[in-house]
Amino acid sequence: MKFCKKYEEYMQGQERKNLPGVGFKNLKKILKKCRRDFSAPMDLSEALDRRENCPRQCPVCDGTFFPELLREMEKVVGWFNENARKLLELHLASGFRKYLIWFKGDHRQRNHMALIQEGKDLVSYALINAVAIRKILKKYDKIHESKQGQEFKTKVQRMHIEILQSPWLCELMAFHINLRETQKKSGSEHSTHPSALFKGCSLMFNDGKPFLSCELFDSVKVDIDLTCSICLDTVFDPVSLTCGHIFCYMCACSAASVSVIDGLKSAEPTEKCPLCREVHVYEGAVHLDELSILLRRRGYWEERRRTERAERIQQAKEYWDLQCRTFMGI
Repeated sequence: MKFCKKYEEYMQGQERKNLPGVGFKNLKKILKKCRRDFSAPMDLSEALDRRENCPRQCPVCDGTFFPELLREMEKVVGWFNENARKLLELHLASGFRKYLIWFKGDHRQRNHMALIQEGKDLVSYALINAVAIRKILKKYDKIHESKQGQEFKTKVQRMHIEILQSPWLCELMAFHINLRETQKKSGSEHSTHPSALFKGCSLMFNDGKPFLSCELFDSVKVDIDLTCSICLDTVFDPVSLTCGHIFCYMCACSAASVSVIDGLKSAEPTEKCPLCREVHVYEGAVHLDELSILLRRRGYWEERRRTERAERIQQAKEYWDLQCRTFMGI
C-alpha cells in the first residue's frame, strides 16, 4: 500500500479525535500542478533558465507549498506537545496535584491499560506525521531537482517545530517502557488494542551506550541517543533543550554558565547548545522525568548519584554564602 493511502486511512481512523494533520494529498496536488507547469512546451533557453532558477523562484511552491506545510506542521507539533504533556502530568501526579488535574476537567482513566494505549497512540501520531513530512519534502526535491526541501527541514528545525525534536516524544517512549515493565511486575499484563502502525519502544545498547528505539510500520525507526555529549556518560537527571539535544542537568547548567540553584531558565539568551550551537535553547528546556525513572530503574545512576549530590551541595553552599555576603554588604 502506498504511503499516501496509508496516511489517509490512519487520519480517517482518528477523525473522532479531530486531530490536525499534514494535508498530504493536497500538497501532492500542488506539486503535480508545478510539474505540469514545467512540462509545458518551451524553447531551450527558457527551459535552461527555468531549470536554473526554479529551486529558488518557484511561484507555485514558494507561495503555496511551503507556507501551507509550515502551518500544518505548527498545528501538528503544538497538538502533540500539549497532549503528551497532559498525559505525562497525569501519570506523574500524586496526592493533591492529581486531584487538581481532575478538578480542571481531566477525568481520563488512570489504569495502566488506558495510559499505555494513549501513549502508543500519541507516539504513532508523531511518527507517522514525521514520515509524511519527510516524504512530501523528498518529493518536492525530486520534482524540482533541488535541495530546497532539505533546506526547509533545516529551517523548521531551527524554529523548533520538527516533531522528532520534541522532548515529549522521548518522554513518551520512556513512559511506554516504564508502564509496560510495571505491568509485567504486577502480573497484570494484557494486550492493548492492536495497532498496525506501532511496533513498540525499547531501551537498547550499542557498544555499551544506551539509546531509546521506537519502530513504526515498514521498519521506520527512531533512535534517541542517551549519552551526554559533554561528560560522555549516560545522561543523569536528563534535560532536553528546545533544539532537541539531551544532556545531564548539571552538564547543561555548566554549558549555559549558570548554577544548578539558578537553573537553566536564568541562562543568557545568547548561550548556545554545545552540539548544534543554536541560541535561545535553554529557557524552554524540559526535565525528562519519565526517562529519569527508566534509567534509575536500570541501575545506571548509583555512582553518579553520590558524586552529583556532593557537587550540588557544594554549589548550594557557595551560592548561599554569596547571597549572605551580598546581603551583609561584605
